[in-house]
Amino acid sequence: MCNLYRMTKNKDEVAAWFDAVNELGGANFGAEVYPGYPGAVVAGGTLKQMNWGFPLVMKGKNGQPLKPKPVNNARTDKLDSFFWRYSFEERRCLIPVTAWAEAEGPKGGKTRSWLSRPDAELFACAGVWRDSEEWGECYSMVMTDAGGLAKEVHSRMPVLLVKDDWGQWTDGSPEDALALCRPWEGELVLDRTKVPWSGKGQVGLL
Repeated sequence: MCNLYRMTKNKDEVAAWFDAVNELGGANFGAEVYPGYPGAVVAGGTLKQMNWGFPLVMKGKNGQPLKPKPVNNARTDKLDSFFWRYSFEERRCLIPVTAWAEAEGPKGGKTRSWLSRPDAELFACAGVWRDSEEWGECYSMVMTDAGGLAKEVHSRMPVLLVKDDWGQWTDGSPEDALALCRPWEGELVLDRTKVPWSGKGQVGLL
């Protein structure tokens, strides 16, 4: 499950890579993207800013509204649920990524392990998006069963898309898109670091 990823290319490089119209303007992003924070997304042929995570409205014990929780990962077997269905059927996007991280190690001592593709400095993860009252346009990554080296660090991983499949994901039927939600069969690079794992804010998977 991805709760942290890198996107280290500049916006002009990303727009050219995805042949997308750059609508980021003066938006600035950190090289590391956390749930609840803004990231760059390719949707409808444009590169734009959205918030990472669909807002999940929470209530306290007395029914009082709480701060929404960003649900930043969507399980492939839950894409037909009410929470995800309409976004998956109508609003699929590409998430530009250079690497994603998983937490490894004992509780209280977890460190960052980064995964990337050796054949691509920049690649696309499958995503869905929608407009929200709380955060405006927001997106979530789609998770599938882990494949290859990714299985060493987690049971799930983002759906990685090769360039030839970008159009099938964004513009194909829901059935065609779902067919792409499979474990990655290509090579991966695993970089285990000693950097302590530290997330920002709340994260979620539905």
